[in-house]
Amino acid sequence: MTITEIKHAAATIGMTPSRSLGQNFLFDQNLARWIVAQLDIQPGDHVVEIGPGFGSLTEFLVLAAQLRGDLANGVTVTLIEKDDRLIEHLRARFASATVEIVHGDAIEFDTRRLLGRGPLKIVGNLPYYVSTPIIGRFADPVLAPAKMVFTLQRELAERLNAKPRTKEFGAMTICLARRWIVQYLRTLPASVFYPAPKVESAVVLLEPRPRVETPPCDDALFDRLVRGGFSERRKQLRKNLERVEPGPDWPGHLRTLGLAETVRAEELDLAQWTQLTRSIDTSVAQHGEELFGIVDENDTVIGSLPRDEVHARDLRHRAIHVQIFNAAGEVFLQKRSIWKDRSPGKWDSSTAGHVDAGETYEQAARRELMEEIAIEIGTLTPICKLGCGPETGWEFLQIYRAEHEGPFRFAALEVEGGVFLPVPQVREWLARNPRDFTPIFRMAFPQVLAAFG
Repeated sequence: MTITEIKHAAATIGMTPSRSLGQNFLFDQNLARWIVAQLDIQPGDHVVEIGPGFGSLTEFLVLAAQLRGDLANGVTVTLIEKDDRLIEHLRARFASATVEIVHGDAIEFDTRRLLGRGPLKIVGNLPYYVSTPIIGRFADPVLAPAKMVFTLQRELAERLNAKPRTKEFGAMTICLARRWIVQYLRTLPASVFYPAPKVESAVVLLEPRPRVETPPCDDALFDRLVRGGFSERRKQLRKNLERVEPGPDWPGHLRTLGLAETVRAEELDLAQWTQLTRSIDTSVAQHGEELFGIVDENDTVIGSLPRDEVHARDLRHRAIHVQIFNAAGEVFLQKRSIWKDRSPGKWDSSTAGHVDAGETYEQAARRELMEEIAIEIGTLTPICKLGCGPETGWEFLQIYRAEHEGPFRFAALEVEGGVFLPVPQVREWLARNPRDFTPIFRMAFPQVLAAFG
């Protein structure tokens, strides 16, 4: 939209841009078209725009959706707008079968609604005062957007892309960089917005950091150490760490990394922060020596061997899957860690795992529930057992159902996180994008539904 069109639309609905909502509407059409192009919209994508305003970006999103979509694999668009004065304007211009308009605050938006609707891409001209919490909410490994393109206050954009040993470099820089590659794309002058803000803006692109560039460690521990390390920038890092995480020999850990005891937080880069976290992270462990029970074609135990050998030789063994439902009838799905050796980053049953040597199926299920999501279950209801073959990875698979309301605590290197979802949403997701799930879940979940409806 041009500035004339925006002013006319505002006058038509009797609206004055709100300073409290941080409303500065982009009116440069060439810039709007360019920003949308950075998303590289493809067939099947689900694009979410945060704070569409009068629709300066939206019109190019919709155009791209029409060009990139097809009858079998169309592009869908979700608009999240907080200002009730703009909702009817957006509905009049854009409401259609492929565009959903949500009246609400992006910070409070239930992101579960975005799961299962195709590769997710997010764009927005974010209000300066809420940019940080919005980025934090949508930069979620469970949500896992493929791309995010945001217009931000230039100062914040520079902090997100800052280098070590600069004043802009801080805790948010490092915490975001752990999972995301941030690119500062371009600066925008105040003159391309109505009303013009008092500062310059910038466009940033966020894309997931490749797994090979993300060594395994407990993300919560990483964030706690980084934020604690930067809590008092003038202090030596070891003193800040001793306060936030007492116990470890921090001077010794710093020396092991080749760092002086007097080093400060802003002197460490991402790799060094990761190494420092891993040096005290008890969750980082190798599982190759775990002993599995080996069974014959009748599921009779005939011995035990290390995990890696069982998998390498395709030997018959045992596994369990547990599907947890809450009182509302929603099923809890977990998203597997990106560091899992099989099906990393895929969605799976509430908990799943192998039966160790000397365990029964139920003992293994209860152990996995505690190890992966830290709960105890009163009643585990057996549903069925799937036969052993190539399609199950040579596992005899016992499936259970259980009831629990949460909350859950996730094992850092096993589970990215999880959500309760309505069963119809899971069914639709399975039908639309089955490859989002582990092969075993695709076999196990219908068995539970068949047993309980």
